[in-house]
Amino acid sequence: MSAEPVRLNPALAPPGVGAPRPTPAAPAADGAGTSFEGVLRAKLDQSAPIHFSGHALERLKRRGIDMGEATMGRLEEGVNRASAKGAREALVLIDSTAFVVSVRNRTVITAVGADQMRDRVFTNIDSAVIN
Repeated sequence: MSAEPVRLNPALAPPGVGAPRPTPAAPAADGAGTSFEGVLRAKLDQSAPIHFSGHALERLKRRGIDMGEATMGRLEEGVNRASAKGAREALVLIDSTAFVVSVRNRTVITAVGADQMRDRVFTNIDSAVIN
């Protein structure tokens, strides 16, 4: 009968005994790597631009809705306010124009001018911002 060496289960060994433990990955040089802090900063960054879906771009063009710099600034402010309150889908009213926005994606889904808003019902929204 031959004696086999006793092998320790690495899961039961105290720290520092047995195989070396892997070292954690260093954060990316820009600070926005895959670390928790980097992901959190990216999620909280509200400076991401507002995008327009193809449908929204078509509606803006067909309805003659002007998207000047001032309107874009107010739209971004409204989306940021909705995001701060935890909104997912919001109706953002700017003067006489209504924008339905996916707040999480920062994407305008559709736009409706005052002339087209009569007797309109907005569905699938969880909040409204009057800006």
